[in-house]
Amino acid sequence: MNLPTEVRYRPYADWTDEEKTKIRENVAKSPWRASYHIEPETGLLNDPNGFSYFNGKFQLFYQSWPFGAAHGLKQWVHTETEDLVHFTETGVKLLPDHENDSHGAYSGSAYQIGDKLFIFYTGNVRDENWVRDPRQIGAWMDKDGKIEKFDKVLIKQPADATEHFRDPQIFDCKGQFYAIVGAQNHDKQGFIKLYKAVDNDVENWVEVGDLDFGDTGSEYMIECPNLVFVDGKPVLLYSPQGLDKAELDYDNIYPNTYKIFQDFDTEKPALVDGTPIINLDYGFEAYATQGFNTPDGRALIVSWIGLPDVDYPTDKYDYQGAMSLVKELSIKDGKLYQYPVEAITSLRASQEDFSEKTATTNTYELELNFEANTQTELVLFADQEGNGLSLTVDTENGKVILDRSKAGEQYATDFGTSRECTLEAGQTATANIFVDNSIVEIFFNKGEKVFTSRVFPSAEQTGIKVTSGNVSGHYFDLKY
Repeated sequence: MNLPTEVRYRPYADWTDEEKTKIRENVAKSPWRASYHIEPETGLLNDPNGFSYFNGKFQLFYQSWPFGAAHGLKQWVHTETEDLVHFTETGVKLLPDHENDSHGAYSGSAYQIGDKLFIFYTGNVRDENWVRDPRQIGAWMDKDGKIEKFDKVLIKQPADATEHFRDPQIFDCKGQFYAIVGAQNHDKQGFIKLYKAVDNDVENWVEVGDLDFGDTGSEYMIECPNLVFVDGKPVLLYSPQGLDKAELDYDNIYPNTYKIFQDFDTEKPALVDGTPIINLDYGFEAYATQGFNTPDGRALIVSWIGLPDVDYPTDKYDYQGAMSLVKELSIKDGKLYQYPVEAITSLRASQEDFSEKTATTNTYELELNFEANTQTELVLFADQEGNGLSLTVDTENGKVILDRSKAGEQYATDFGTSRECTLEAGQTATANIFVDNSIVEIFFNKGEKVFTSRVFPSAEQTGIKVTSGNVSGHYFDLKY
């Protein structure tokens, strides 16, 4: 949604109760609100932020501009959860109310230190000529949700980076706090800076150097870098904007990617012996994935179901964006797997054998089995004519195609209407498919390959059809 700068950066206090009520009433008219995914109450939701464990609960903020489906004066909205499935908004917000974040609280991370949560984020500051000064800044949040910001800038824009310098992630490696920050150099190439906390004091950071992760520099910016450890192996998650498609086959405006490494040399600094760059998600919408290691060592991630610089059908209802399900990472045979946390099964209200359905609520899970050397087409959000979201699973040739060209309201068609990935040919395959009104998350072989997408169906598109081949499994009605 294109709104004038003076609207997008209008101070929060200037919005009247009448204007805010009108926005809420418009959001309520949407036919596409999700049931068991996080969506904004109003306005824009984009990056997941501050994903962490604190005070006996998991914490997750999302970046937000609450006055419409546009990127404006950003805040963080706080949610918490015990099971990583049922999230509650607490009313706590990290507001753009300090000289160091005057033009927006941009993305960042969080980590429990003592009895407080350390919040590390980018403050967006612009001068009278609209020149940006990106500041990596901090705050403490106590157990009552009170936030106290530091007056001191923790990391200033380095000389070798442009104004595109943001998204600090704090992590612990062998008892030492480090942080990585996404950046762009003066040749308009993306890179990552590594910092460490002096004497583990998170109010004092020094640069270690540019992180060597085998990158080519073909992208013009690296956003939202996150380093997590899976079975002891470092996994770098990142969003490289403008990546050369000769380096990675992708169709979305910007990809969301990862590399698995064997070791992390904090002195050089370098991530050692890495895989090639790999798509984290093969669907139409997954970006700015944030991950962290829990106190018991698990690696959890969550993604923004949305993309920058894309208009969505919900824009006309004054909101946009959602959070993905929380997924746990594992490595099997050198491959990264991602699958929803176990507690997701608590949403299963009823179970039946899978079969075609002429009408459903569009809030369900399918657990399906595809036989080896077969070709099957399944249509979700199907209407009586068989139009809807087409999923073709070809186990003979090891290929999956997701096509939304006949599913509801079309958008972002400049980037194509189908997505695909490969599976091992000649093998059986499974798929767990989570449908939530306008969101689809598909996990093949328990997370070997993942498709995350939005679909905005018409009122008649509520069925499930098998148009060719044969598939077995279960249908679960989901209740949040």
